[in-house]
Amino acid sequence: MHQHDVLPAACAAPGTAEYDEATAVFNLAAPARPAAAVTARSVAEVRAAVREAAARNLPVRVHTTGHAAGARPPVDGGLLIRTRLDGHVVVDAERRIARVPAGTTWGEVVAAAAPHGLTAPHGSAAHVGVVGYLLGGGVSFYGRHTGLAANRVRAVELVTADGELVRADAEADPELLWALRGGGGGFGVVTAVEVELFPVAKVVTGAAYWSAAHARPLLRAWRDWAREAPRRATTSLRVMNLPPVPGVPPALAAGPVLCVDGAVLAASREEVDEARRQAEELLAPLRGLAEPLMDTWALTDAADVLDAHMDPAEPVPFIGDHLLLADLGDDAVDAFLSVTGEGSSSPLAVATLRQLGGAFADADPRGGVLNRVDAAYAYMGSGPPFGPVTAADLEAHCATVRSALAPWDTGRTVPSLVEGANRPQCHLDAKARSAVDRVRARIDPRGRFAGDIAPGATAAG
Repeated sequence: MHQHDVLPAACAAPGTAEYDEATAVFNLAAPARPAAAVTARSVAEVRAAVREAAARNLPVRVHTTGHAAGARPPVDGGLLIRTRLDGHVVVDAERRIARVPAGTTWGEVVAAAAPHGLTAPHGSAAHVGVVGYLLGGGVSFYGRHTGLAANRVRAVELVTADGELVRADAEADPELLWALRGGGGGFGVVTAVEVELFPVAKVVTGAAYWSAAHARPLLRAWRDWAREAPRRATTSLRVMNLPPVPGVPPALAAGPVLCVDGAVLAASREEVDEARRQAEELLAPLRGLAEPLMDTWALTDAADVLDAHMDPAEPVPFIGDHLLLADLGDDAVDAFLSVTGEGSSSPLAVATLRQLGGAFADADPRGGVLNRVDAAYAYMGSGPPFGPVTAADLEAHCATVRSALAPWDTGRTVPSLVEGANRPQCHLDAKARSAVDRVRARIDPRGRFAGDIAPGATAAG
């Protein structure tokens, strides 16, 4: 820091426990090293921190759970505000709206909505933060039914660069609400969101695992089903190389495996049998091709969708990449497996194909600047730099996968799926980026939050 950059009084300096708490990230390969940091537990603390940063001419960065640490530019210098606002999720069951304080995780939202027979378009793990996921698009296991999660955001409360608390909804600053939902960040410090919930009675969810020796016929069968799949079903297929560590069943750590997981929604009791039948239409042909090593698919409650993906609960280092694919013909299947499957020497722990289409592809008239995804599948691949596998190995293999999938790459991405800030990112066209930039210029004319803008999300960059 320069001598004149005096730390805000309420903020912590490096080397303190408070600093370590505020800068903690989920992706340990993307540490945050701001000049100062604060964990804000109230709107008043957010406002005070922003005003002090402005008085000291410090740029401001923001995060909640730190899950997106690897997807944004490094947090170096300036002030980092970690939002962990006190308060609980408040559900208005009649309006089907949940008001969620910043710093809340999806597990808390699902638990609050469940007694009302409702659920949310959440991420694949209970510990993922709500705000970053929602405003980054949000590709849920309910997404083929509900669309991008960002489209279900009905209001956002945030502290702007002048320290004022503002609300953006359909009546109060709808332009700001539009830009916040998928605009790429850099508007201020979000303190709360209101998200629309939807009915759920039961869900068929889980994961089935096979030896990767059967990957090609299994992938093609899953692909063929996905082309005509009902909108109530959203699934993914993963090629996994899991280490023999606590929490990983031995059968899944004995070699590469292929996994099909997801959810089939029954919004009412009358739809349960249909959801069960549609899940069987997916799983029976796959089970007929080879005996699963493990199979957890079952008719259950909505809360269990949070566990289906079996994401790690504790912070880990990982390096990865993300693409959107236009199609998945036989050539694409072969290309994908040639760089991720058995015999490929891939250092990736997970290589995922997420099923899109359905409501993901529908433009929502009430949605934000990013309100649809024009692609058939999303690819995400990542791995930890552990043991003999180095960060350079992972970076090089990410480039190899990107090259192999180039013929089907749409050139677009979804911010909430991005794994690395140094990877190509593009989720808005030039006209949309310019429109969002105009909103940023109005809300943050001095660019106090400019460092928080996602790569590729501004016409100026």
